[in-house]
Amino acid sequence: MGVVLHIERMDWEEMKQMQLAFFKTGHAGLDAPQDHAFIAQVDKFSQKLGVKYILNGYNISTEIVANPASWNEGAGPTGDGLYIRDVLRKHGNFKTKHYTYTSGFRHKFWLPYVKGVKTLTLLNYVPITKQGMIETLAREYGYEAYSQKHFEDLLTKFIEGWWLPTRFGYDIRKAQLSSLVITKQMSREEALEILLTPSLSDEEAKELFEIVAEKLEIEAEELYGYHQMPKVYKKYRSNTWAFELGIKLYTILGLDKRIRK
Repeated sequence: MGVVLHIERMDWEEMKQMQLAFFKTGHAGLDAPQDHAFIAQVDKFSQKLGVKYILNGYNISTEIVANPASWNEGAGPTGDGLYIRDVLRKHGNFKTKHYTYTSGFRHKFWLPYVKGVKTLTLLNYVPITKQGMIETLAREYGYEAYSQKHFEDLLTKFIEGWWLPTRFGYDIRKAQLSSLVITKQMSREEALEILLTPSLSDEEAKELFEIVAEKLEIEAEELYGYHQMPKVYKKYRSNTWAFELGIKLYTILGLDKRIRK
């Protein structure tokens, strides 16, 4: 497509220690280190390259329903560098040297309103459906769809497909399928039928469990110990109040149309 691909590799030792620190929180939001890195790197390079537009794949058609706030109990916002650092201080006992941080103020205010860097959600300007997108990608680029959203990532597949349902009873598909029901791409009965079958088979879950433990260089018993931790959530420093205020303002201004609970 004539687009230059730049790959920014995180320091693996740092990422490994960060991931272990988040497992030790007992929280559901275990992929915060990766999610924060995505946001921070885009913020970093938008300024470094002097671009004025960031293209974002978010779309109302498949993502109108946000995950319930209760699923993030005790945790801070993914885009909050203060929260990430406090988790590392309390559970990792180390400071990162290569990791890039950002903040809600930088991402939501400084870049768009001071630096003039606009985030565009182009898919919201055209009529689309999930099935239509998959068929177009398959036809034009030979794309092979994953069995579930985010299952292209090994760790997220493990967390959303097994860890969250078995530890917390959270099935991430409820929000994903609700978006399709609300936008009339699927009936409620069809969605409920899908939810009757686990995202991962026992064999797939066992294999992923062993792979994740190996990647993190810990024994399977240690990883399972995090899974069995009491659901008592410690408090961490964060700017949650600012993020919540920002969401309310964006909703009032019509800049955030997601359905939140």
